[in-house]
Amino acid sequence: MEVAAHVVDARKVYGEGTTAEVVALDGVTLDLEKGRFGAIMGPSGSGKSTLMHCMAGLDSLTEGSAWIGDVELGSLTDKELTILRRDKVGFVFQAFNLVPTLTAAENIDLPVRIAGHEPDAAWRDQVIEILDLGDRLTHRPSEMSGGQQQRVAAARALARKPDIVFADEPSGNLDTTSAHELLSFLRRAVDEFGQTIVMVTHDPAAASYADRVVFLRDGLPVAELADPDANQVLDQIKQLEA
Repeated sequence: MEVAAHVVDARKVYGEGTTAEVVALDGVTLDLEKGRFGAIMGPSGSGKSTLMHCMAGLDSLTEGSAWIGDVELGSLTDKELTILRRDKVGFVFQAFNLVPTLTAAENIDLPVRIAGHEPDAAWRDQVIEILDLGDRLTHRPSEMSGGQQQRVAAARALARKPDIVFADEPSGNLDTTSAHELLSFLRRAVDEFGQTIVMVTHDPAAASYADRVVFLRDGLPVAELADPDANQVLDQIKQLEA
């Protein structure tokens, strides 16, 4: 399958000197397929969030290389990397990261407007309809529930048709019903629209929506599951933590 993003011999070290160094990634090589829903899991401190941030161009590797499509991120200037993230990558964060003074509609359109483009009206309307946000477009974040805010964040991530969407604990702040609604939409975006999604999560139920779950421990991939259910994911996590 075509690869949407990958890392080769990725190493990330925080701090300097042997006593202060923390090795977050210890030589990871990993491919993420286009048009698939991937999840990254692992115990606290396993390097899962660091891996996602480096693959998304939000952080840089100490050694190795990270690629989005055929573009090697380490070869880009800061300006080029900003443009790549703006035009090719969508983000959904646990904390929503909506602009509080803007309405839902304005938040959804913000990345496209910043890029100097006009939104694709038909696609935007389809995303809004699927996420059931039609009656919330004039509301500001303070006037919406957490689930509604996260659906706005998901719509914002998808509104410009990015090559890949990175989701960092997207259901972490949501109740069970809101989490199911959000994850079902992400699943649908992959199945119906061919979107590529990579999600970091600690939740076995959330990971069960993915096509593939990669497990990290001590900065390295140590296991993976294909099309798992929540119980299979939980069993694998217990093995890693044992």
